[in-house]
Amino acid sequence: MMLFLSNFKSTVLLWFLVLATCGNDTKVVANNSPTQDEPKIKVQEKEIVVAANRTKAYLPLLKDKKIAIVANQTSVIFKPDGYTHLVDSLLSLDVDIKQVFAPEHGFRGNFDAGEHVKNSTDTKTGLELISLHGKNRKPTQEQLEGLDLILFDIQDVGVRFYTYISTLQLVMEACAEKGIPVLVLDRPNPNGHYIDGPTMEAEHTSFLGMTQIPLVYGMTIGEYANMINGEMWLEGDKKADLTVIPLEHWSHDRFYSLPIRPSPNLPNDTSITLYPSLGLFEGTNINAGRGTEYQFQRYGASFLDSTAYDFSYTPKPNFGSKYPKEEGKLCYGKDLSNTKRMNQMTMEYIIDAYTHSVDKSKFFLTSGFTKHAGNDRLQKQIEAGATNAEIKASWQGDIEKFKKIRAKYLLY
Repeated sequence: MMLFLSNFKSTVLLWFLVLATCGNDTKVVANNSPTQDEPKIKVQEKEIVVAANRTKAYLPLLKDKKIAIVANQTSVIFKPDGYTHLVDSLLSLDVDIKQVFAPEHGFRGNFDAGEHVKNSTDTKTGLELISLHGKNRKPTQEQLEGLDLILFDIQDVGVRFYTYISTLQLVMEACAEKGIPVLVLDRPNPNGHYIDGPTMEAEHTSFLGMTQIPLVYGMTIGEYANMINGEMWLEGDKKADLTVIPLEHWSHDRFYSLPIRPSPNLPNDTSITLYPSLGLFEGTNINAGRGTEYQFQRYGASFLDSTAYDFSYTPKPNFGSKYPKEEGKLCYGKDLSNTKRMNQMTMEYIIDAYTHSVDKSKFFLTSGFTKHAGNDRLQKQIEAGATNAEIKASWQGDIEKFKKIRAKYLLY
């Protein structure tokens, strides 16, 4: 009898603690494969806080300084009812912003991929907009004259040929030469949960890849900035005077849905998870959804074997793609718009398209493909009929070497 009462009291006490905990922002989840007698309790994940929202952490660094901001449409401070642009918010706080540097796609994010953007004036704020995707991709010493600090805040997607990390490196390089500090406000990497793809080779570096990293490198833009500095990747082995304001409540395995499209042709989570794999089509004559409302969620071409596919579409000029590949032509290919979050990139799509190309001489844009891939081997492997598994096995050694370097700079 005493043993029964003892067990009963223990059980009541345990459930009292569980119920009390449930009223404190936690929830009880079912244990589908119980190994203990106690119920499982899972603490709810806290809301991710981007660095731009952590104003108390960086406003003191801007006090009494003349600054420039590297920004685009993703550079925002989130609020319960929406968001405000970082530039607008800082101006309202009397931060002395002298000018804005704009990356590829422009300050408002409405230019095509690769399209040159001219310097202009922002109609809302009256600030000078200096394009880093026009006459120069690196700020000139004259453009930095009189500045005390450069603030960098752009949402990245963690793919090497997505050019915002190249802009970051060139900004850091220019500031290191001029002796101007750089402040990076960190944001989550939606593809930050894995590392994959071919590693850039030194002889093939370009604005589509300036450092010897894998195609998917698994780092936030703040972590990557630290790696640029730590690995001495700036011209002349210089180091920037760098400060990174970190995120709160984010980890590399935590999913993050981008609330604002980071560029015109990445409209949603599906396009972003497929971008590492379908982005290689940029170095071919295959259309990867540009000129449709499903950018980087499908692929096709008029010269693919129509009998091999039950899906077709016709690209037409639209927002973000004035002159899409295969414009006005019926393209045969695959619809990938139901793809779930991926944990690796795949070569299956590009192998499939090459295999079913009735005119393989039209397939590769060799120079462009090499710049996207980072080497000239990948094209040869595809042409030789290598499988997805064989190709991926060939780059694993480089990935393991990179992981050891990457580990030194992880913040999360």
